[in-house]
This record gives sequence, C-alpha cells and structure tokens, in this order.
Amino acid sequence: MRFLVLSLFLLIGTLAASALDRAAVETEYQKWLEQEIWPRAKSEGVSRQIFDQAFEGVRLNWELPDLVPPGTEAGTPKIQRQAEFGSPGKYFARNTVDGATSVGRAMAKRHAVTLAEVERRTGVPGRIILAIWGRESAYGRVKIPHDAFEVLGTKGFISTRAEYFSEELIAALRIAQAGHVSPGSMRSSWAGALGQPQFMPSNFLAHAADGDGDGRADIWNSEADTIASIGNFLDQHGWVAGRDWGFEVTVPVTVSCSLEGPDQGQTIHKWEALGIKRASGRPFPEGEQDGEGFLLMPAGRYGPAFIVTPNFYVLKNYNMSDLYALFVGHVGDRIQFGVGDFQANWEKIGGLFRSDVATIQKALVAQGHDVGGVDGLPGYKTRRSIGLWQESNNITPTCFPNDALRPLLAEK
Repeated sequence: MRFLVLSLFLLIGTLAASALDRAAVETEYQKWLEQEIWPRAKSEGVSRQIFDQAFEGVRLNWELPDLVPPGTEAGTPKIQRQAEFGSPGKYFARNTVDGATSVGRAMAKRHAVTLAEVERRTGVPGRIILAIWGRESAYGRVKIPHDAFEVLGTKGFISTRAEYFSEELIAALRIAQAGHVSPGSMRSSWAGALGQPQFMPSNFLAHAADGDGDGRADIWNSEADTIASIGNFLDQHGWVAGRDWGFEVTVPVTVSCSLEGPDQGQTIHKWEALGIKRASGRPFPEGEQDGEGFLLMPAGRYGPAFIVTPNFYVLKNYNMSDLYALFVGHVGDRIQFGVGDFQANWEKIGGLFRSDVATIQKALVAQGHDVGGVDGLPGYKTRRSIGLWQESNNITPTCFPNDALRPLLAEK
C-alpha cells in the first residue's frame, strides 16, 4: 500500500509538469489492481481464476465521465450530461413517457401473477415496479454497452468517487465468484449498473430476489426475478404500503416555493388548509389526509408542483434525482389508471451550464444559505435557497436558477 501511494505521488508530480502520459497511468492502474484490489478480493473469497478472468484484456476507459487522471483536479463540469439537470421538462419527453407506458401495460398483463405476489409480499404496487423497470432498461430491451469490470475498475482508480467504485468493484467480483454471471459477460452502464433493474453490484448482493422459483436471482435474463428484485429493493428501503407516491397540485402565490423539501413536511390536510389543491380538482384521498406530505417543485414556479409522500423519497433511493422519482410515479399512474399529462406545463428553462449553477450556489453559500453542496445541480436545497434570496431582496420568488438570477447575485 505504502509503495503504491508513493508511486502514484511520484507519477502525479511527473505528469503535472507534462502532458498526461496515459501509458504510464495504465501501468499504475495494473499495479493498483494487483496490489490493492486483488488482496481485498481474495479476502472476500474471490479466486485468482475469477479475478484474472474479470480483468483479462481490461484497460482504463478514458471516455467515461467524472474521471480525475493523475495531475488533474476535480471541478464542476461546464456541460451537464444528464437530462434531469437541464430543462426539467426534457425528462418527460413524449416518446419516453409513451413508450414506458404502452410497454408497461403489456407487461402488467404478462406478469400479472408475479406482480400481484410481489405486491402482496412487499406492499409495493406493480405499477411502480413496472415504471422503474421501464425507465432503467426499457423492460430489458436496451442493450447494456460496457464491460462492468472496465467501468468499475476505471472509476475505482481515477474517478471523483474512487472509494465508492472500488467497493462496487469488489462486489462485482463477488457476484462473479458466486456464479451469478461469468466475468466476461458482466455488462453494465457507464456507471457500473447491472442487468434489467440496473442494480449497482452492492445492491444486487443486498436486494436481488428469486421471482420465478428456480432458486436463483437472475436480473439479466429473468423478468420475474427483475420484478421481484425491484420490489424487494423498495420494500427494504421503507416503502409504506397503502400510501401513494404523491399528487400534482396547484400552489397559490401566498404559499412560498421555499417551503419545498423532505425536511419541511406536514400533514396533507395542513397543506390543503394553506390553499394547496390537487390539480385534477379531486379531493385528496381520505386515507392520505393525516399522512405526512412534502412540497415538491422541481422546476420552481416554472413547472408542475406536487405534494409527495414518504414513498417518493423511497423511490429516490433507487436514483437520487427528483425527476427520476417523479417519472416513476407518473408513468406508474399512466400504466394503471390511464392518467394523462401533468396539468401544468414545463416552461423552457435550464439554459445555464452546470458550472453557472455552481457559481450561483457559491454566491448563495457566501450569504449563509444551505444549497446542499456546490455541485452545479439544482436540487431542492438550491431551489429553495434561491427562493429565500429572492424574497429577501423583494423579488418575486421563482425557486429555480435562470439567466436573470446570475447578474442579480453578482451585484450583491
């Protein structure tokens, strides 16, 4: 370990003064695999044969995002790769929503027995499981492009979250050792997620379930196992049986958008007393009235608003994006209940670069606001901090970063 740290230190010093020598980094990568990863894998019961098969011909993948090669520094990317951090409305593209819905309805019929059994056991509605499956892999129809060990090895060695991905790399080796899938055929997303439910390796080890009764959990080839595994994941993360995920609402101007967030919950009937109503015009279900609800405004005043339940935040354990959880809930409702589009429109916003949003966050932090981290991602803490700043400066609060906000912050 000490030798490897010294080697990397010397390499970084050399490369910092010259152009990045990828061949030299590759050499250090192979040393890291042998001196760091192999001993850890061996201690977890991984054989040398499985280890060698996993890394046969594997090299660093320099095309992956969020890499920090030796001699460079991590920074906020200027361009955001993921749709949920641009204009929120793009996440709900017509073809994506319609495709997940139509195929989801067919899958609901095909797997009615399995879905009913999983719902009985976990309390998780089948429509929610289907919507996740559709979002993650288009119900198993999307080709998984990458070698999992190439991705996890690269990210474990030179990414912004190296420790996390190193742990996932060990988990992937354990999966191969257990015989769930051969090392050479373990494919993943660019982030290392596996199979039809796109589980990270550690999630597979913790939550994969047998849905077809053959005694094994196969998230690559078995649709029943995929359904059972997703339901098991949500159940073990605290899904509350009998509660919905949330409701689209109208928020009057008398209710501040800065009240958003999972740390500002109150009973739904109290939100209703403030003037918040369901966008559909129907009353909130009687069984939800005394349950806790949370204001969600993913585009601030520029898009639909919601009162969500604790189950919404269970969905976020699957993917930490508000828009991801919202997509799942919405598509699930379309699959089972035939609901239409949201009542409110998504306005055209999100034209700032991620680095621009980070600049706004830094300005807010300097003024004492909690933005949840200067990362260029407009999460709920950033959105409500913008609203609070706007209110304190006698500006109509919108709770979302836009071009008009940057110069205003710079002036203060």
